[in-house]
Amino acid sequence: MIRLCEYRDKEVIHQIINDAAQAYEGVIPYDMYHEPYMTMEDLNHEMNEGVMFWGLEENNELLGVMGIQDKGEVSLIRHAYVKTSQRKGGIGTKLLNHLINLTDKPILIGTWESAEWAINFYLKNGFKLISHEEKGELLHRFWNVSERQIETSVVLCDRKWDSNK
Repeated sequence: MIRLCEYRDKEVIHQIINDAAQAYEGVIPYDMYHEPYMTMEDLNHEMNEGVMFWGLEENNELLGVMGIQDKGEVSLIRHAYVKTSQRKGGIGTKLLNHLINLTDKPILIGTWESAEWAINFYLKNGFKLISHEEKGELLHRFWNVSERQIETSVVLCDRKWDSNK
């Protein structure tokens, strides 16, 4: 079952994100990886900024989470993570499809340039890489990330964004 996560889920969301983010160690730039990958303070900030987390739950256990954030003219997919023990089971695809169906707005997704598995996941699900030139403008406009993160990230878009131009 996919459901909207609540305040009481914060600790589990935090655990899932930090468990799954271990895959970044040694892959993303060394100066961008730290443990925990997301602090509880950062998670609270994201939720206060309007990131709505949805989770896939089986037997009363959240197995994966994914956030969506309304940014006016677009929606951002944020913080897509599946427990390491549950990967490759379709959880990410189910969550992504659910979030896509929540909005009529164009969808943008940012991820690490070196996280090839994440990029391939979004490409497989119908998203397209944005040009390097447009990437920087979009990351400045819709995200609040460091210049270093902008240098080392990519942005993907859905068909609605592509046809919106």
